[in-house]
Amino acid sequence: MKAVLALEDGTIFYGNSFGITGEIIGEIVFNTGMTGYQEVLTDPSYCGQIVTMTYPLIGNYGVNLEDIESSKPQVRGFIVRELCRTPSNWRSIESLNEYLKRNNIIGIEGIDTRALTRILRDKGTMKGIISTYENFDLESRLEEIKQYTIKDPVHQVTAREVIHYEGKGLKVALLDYGIKQNIIRSLLKRGCEVYVFPAWSSAEDILSVNPDGIMLSNGPGDPKDCISEIETIKALMGKKPIFGICLGHQLTALANNADTEKLKYGHRGCNHPVKDLEKDLTYITSQNHGYTIIEDSMDNSRMEVSHRNMNDGTIEGVRYKDVPLFTVQFHPEASPGPTDTAYLFDGFIDMMKKHKQS
Repeated sequence: MKAVLALEDGTIFYGNSFGITGEIIGEIVFNTGMTGYQEVLTDPSYCGQIVTMTYPLIGNYGVNLEDIESSKPQVRGFIVRELCRTPSNWRSIESLNEYLKRNNIIGIEGIDTRALTRILRDKGTMKGIISTYENFDLESRLEEIKQYTIKDPVHQVTAREVIHYEGKGLKVALLDYGIKQNIIRSLLKRGCEVYVFPAWSSAEDILSVNPDGIMLSNGPGDPKDCISEIETIKALMGKKPIFGICLGHQLTALANNADTEKLKYGHRGCNHPVKDLEKDLTYITSQNHGYTIIEDSMDNSRMEVSHRNMNDGTIEGVRYKDVPLFTVQFHPEASPGPTDTAYLFDGFIDMMKKHKQS
């Protein structure tokens, strides 16, 4: 079936639909990964967004049961240049088309994703619509597209109740702002006992399990909208060692009176170079975020930049000097080929052990 992709600036692309038919409005972003489309689809940080993949052929290894980061796809729509309908991989249980159809996600293929990405890079992330309706009229829908907002995305994707994972090691309280499952797996792999708390949990609730450390997860949306979550982090700082990732990194900065801003088109992909300033080494990292910390807003007496993006110089990590706390913007659990940045989990384990002994 024919489909149309229309942007809020009036640009229209024509292609073919896959997944379900209908229409959906969302914020359109691009991901530069050559593989990992299943992880992208199920990453809760994409809540409210329509994702375009810059790599041209998507779906060639199908969909499996292992490479998922949440219970279902989180994107509102999916855009590809060419969809593979006959996947070949020993783990594959269904095609990408079947998977999206089963999960009620609209897709469009056959458009020039290079041109779309260029528009988003030049003009910035913008809102748009995918529609399979024959009588689609952009003029009549333009205001609706422009007015679209992602409403309370963190509370849409967070856990509904506390989830407990057994372990014989250190006890970690993990705040779920839209967690990727590999964060949990990375902790369990290191023997940790893990309690996953909903995003709205109070500091008292979190401390009631007497954790050895606290992790702040990734998640979707504008960090400044998470007012109660920021207050909870303020109440937790200094009580236990804390490690924050992505949205958790941004919320911690806001809790320390720093500021954040929206990037022109964000960092989304598995090939972003980040330098660890202390190690003087650069790593290839996986990222998915649209906001960053404003460096001039940081209190340098308490905060120092630990990691920096080698493409645009933005802050990728912060170390706090007066409390046992560090955060990173990228995803050390994501394994975008290398697993080099997994050392950050080991650093968190060491921090918890030292704090427990002191």
